Amino acid sequence: MKAIAFSFCLLAGLIIFPLAAQSVWPTATPAAVGLNAKVLDAFDADIAAGKYGNVDGMLVIRRGKVAYERSYKHDYKVIYGGAAQKPSALNPNDPSGPYNYFNPFWHPYYRGEDLHTLQSVTKTVTSIVIGTAVTRHEFPALDTPVLSFFDTAKVANVDARKRSMTVRHLLTMTAGLDWNEGLPYSDPQNTGSQMEAAFDWVQYTIDRKMAVEPGKLFIYNSGATQLLAHIFRKATGRDIEEYAMEHLFAPLGIDRYYWKRTPTGLIDTEGGLYLTPRDLAKLGYLYLQDGLWEGKQIVESAFVKASITPSIDVGRGGQKYGYKWWLRPYGKEGRMSFGGSGFGGQIPIVVPELDLVLVFTGWNILPGGPSLSATVATERVIAAVVH
Repeated sequence: MKAIAFSFCLLAGLIIFPLAAQSVWPTATPAAVGLNAKVLDAFDADIAAGKYGNVDGMLVIRRGKVAYERSYKHDYKVIYGGAAQKPSALNPNDPSGPYNYFNPFWHPYYRGEDLHTLQSVTKTVTSIVIGTAVTRHEFPALDTPVLSFFDTAKVANVDARKRSMTVRHLLTMTAGLDWNEGLPYSDPQNTGSQMEAAFDWVQYTIDRKMAVEPGKLFIYNSGATQLLAHIFRKATGRDIEEYAMEHLFAPLGIDRYYWKRTPTGLIDTEGGLYLTPRDLAKLGYLYLQDGLWEGKQIVESAFVKASITPSIDVGRGGQKYGYKWWLRPYGKEGRMSFGGSGFGGQIPIVVPELDLVLVFTGWNILPGGPSLSATVATERVIAAVVH
């Protein structure tokens, strides 16, 4: 999801360390990995013609090789430049900085280069980082109560339901908090936008009233993932970005990224990460390989399996939800893909049965226009599979 905060509180930076040569993606022709290039070319042509709005990139990886990759140029200074100067729910406090979602210096690319905003795919990455900490026995049990990481005397609206909320409920979007993020993010009544216009996102979230018993209902809630940033620091004594760099990004050869922070200095786990599409694909491929990367178990198999197993029914289109992973049906046999979903058109998709990892990026941030859905993206690439 997007994020809105004060620019002077941006503390994160661009991180660089040596790239492991073996972590660079090999390439292949579509035919060499069983894909029909003409079908992919037709999809590419539709994207280039604007059928799906502002799509920035298309990446198709099959059998561990880059088989198809395209990028599409858009002049975002022209498309959104006027809106950048007018206060709205997408930029209420930050007219020129990295939390103005119309500002092309920051969105969708970090400083106009090749790192692309992930928005709510950051939530999925946060889950993976927690998985690395679980694997290393450095994170508490997922059924630990959320309030055990807070001074309850400083938390509003504490009741039996809030006391029963656990870390697992945060991971599965079943926290039970009163939250309405179903409105467009340009709508000031969107609870997520209200949180991001506040100074302390964690306090805003934990103070919300309860709506239902935790674990009973899927309620999309960006604040729930922001609570995980607070919990991670309390539980491990370490910043989640620092931990990710050491135990997830470095082993995968992810040598360049950018990660924004909230006004209080806490890492923005609900929507602040920027990666290149190829590096984002590594994270999907890691889970396709059951948490194993170049002979090392980065995330234990049990956590990977639990993450991409349905925990709750989303309630639309047969979609389910795991530990910050969207699980979507495809094809005629009821099979499920898994992936992320980010504001503006950030769509990493893993199709296990076909050994496919797909990454689409875009920047369709105003309601009403054309856009590319995960369902359409999956169907169009699957149509290219020959064998």
